[in-house]
Amino acid sequence: MIVGRVIQEFREKKGMSQELASGLAGIGRTHLSAIERGERKPTLETFYKLGLAMDVRPSVLMARIEEEMNKPGNGDSCAP
Repeated sequence: MIVGRVIQEFREKKGMSQELASGLAGIGRTHLSAIERGERKPTLETFYKLGLAMDVRPSVLMARIEEEMNKPGNGDSCAP
């Protein structure tokens, strides 16, 4: 769920539609929609392609995901 929310957050900040972002990443719009809703998990390759499509380094996306996962009260926490 967090991965999809972060991808959606960056896509919206860039002012990109799902259609544009998915097209630039070479994936289907419905696939991106499912990722953003947390129904599908992107492969590493898809994650990388989405970052490139949004002109965001995948490491920046990952850092934001980690930040969200480590928030207090998050059941998905990856903190040690």
